Amino acid sequence: MKLVQLLVIAAALAIPAVASFAQSSPSISRAEVKAELVELQKAGYNPAADRTQYPRNIQAAQARLNAETGSVSAYGGVADTASGSGAPVRTVSASDPRKMYGRR
Repeated sequence: MKLVQLLVIAAALAIPAVASFAQSSPSISRAEVKAELVELQKAGYNPAADRTQYPRNIQAAQARLNAETGSVSAYGGVADTASGSGAPVRTVSASDPRKMYGRR
């Protein structure tokens, strides 16, 4: 009996956690996505040939489209910034394995 009560309580506590992961932003329809892809293709984006430069190519097409229409995309993008943290990486030659493992 206590096991059943424990399972019911656990399920009641898990439901709000699962619901909190639901998408809260307004969703767009499939037709809107297809229309946006057609606009990007008209601006020069080719999804079939975009294997190695994916973010750069679609962002360039979006920038051309924004310049033509004077609008800004409603979607977030990737920031062109860099960050670094931690200590610099030291290269160690394989000829001295003691240095590789921090022994002297």
